[in-house]
Amino acid sequence: MFVISKRNLIIIAVLLITLFTIIFSTTALYGAGVNSADVNGVKIVLDAGHGGVDAGVSGVNTAVKESDLNLLVVKKLEKYLTDAGFSVVLTRSSNAGLYGLATKNLKKKDMQKRKEIILEENPTMVISIHMNKYSMPTRRGAQVFYKANDVNGKLLANMVQNSFNSMEEATRSVSALKGDYYILNSTDIPSIIAECGFLSCPEEEALLITDEYQNKIAYAIFRGVIGYLTEASTVTPNYDNAV
Repeated sequence: MFVISKRNLIIIAVLLITLFTIIFSTTALYGAGVNSADVNGVKIVLDAGHGGVDAGVSGVNTAVKESDLNLLVVKKLEKYLTDAGFSVVLTRSSNAGLYGLATKNLKKKDMQKRKEIILEENPTMVISIHMNKYSMPTRRGAQVFYKANDVNGKLLANMVQNSFNSMEEATRSVSALKGDYYILNSTDIPSIIAECGFLSCPEEEALLITDEYQNKIAYAIFRGVIGYLTEASTVTPNYDNAV
């Protein structure tokens, strides 16, 4: 009788997990038309909006904090990207704000720190994750924003927006929009803000608080990133920062 020892079972399990990771990463990249070698030198900054004393908007029924959901989506997106071989940097990796020991102008200091991190890392792109709110509880759907006159940012926004629109939960097809926001205007690096859904909509809030839907949102953004790298005529890891 052939008996597999506990040690060998652990080794087999590790090998299977490693093989699955390789297959997943290769399938995701090649399925989108991107060679795995193309990820070399591509660095992505993921910015989880809000944090600390700034909770952002809150869920209409659950009072869930936007800042908490933003971080959950960012960490799921980080895994998709790193598994595919991309270099990823988070502006924040905990629920704390980025204002340090400051006692005044916390929001301003928090945003300035995000800009500082982006400039220091000089990434290929910046993706800022947020949740939305509107006065009408029926308004729902993910919406992407980009800076005016940012050609690459617009392309990235369109790719992510198209990916959002193709989700089975999407109830309407929308276009990426120009946005006048600090995180977009702080550098000339291609940047987008992904508003992942409306916490003011009870039906969408119920989705956004689930681990399954957060994974779907993260994967949709991941697919948009792959689409951007496929379509962009030139994608380089360094850009001149005008601000």
